[in-house]
Amino acid sequence: MATSTSSSAPNPKFELTKKVRSHEVALAELDNLSSSRAVYQKTGNLFFRTSTQKAKAAEQKQLDSAKAMLAKLNSN
Repeated sequence: MATSTSSSAPNPKFELTKKVRSHEVALAELDNLSSSRAVYQKTGNLFFRTSTQKAKAAEQKQLDSAKAMLAKLNSN
């Protein structure tokens, strides 16, 4: 069990880069949907139905936050 603990803590920069890429992909997918289509957005452990505009705004906010954290790590 000790090996799974050590392997579950990889480089934080790598994890943040993966997070940024994931948010970028989600934004690209949301851009390709029509604005009248409803989507499901995960909040905590639940999914809520929302508009593509609201989902894009939330995804952009998360992307900006992840990029800021990555920039902070890179500056240290």
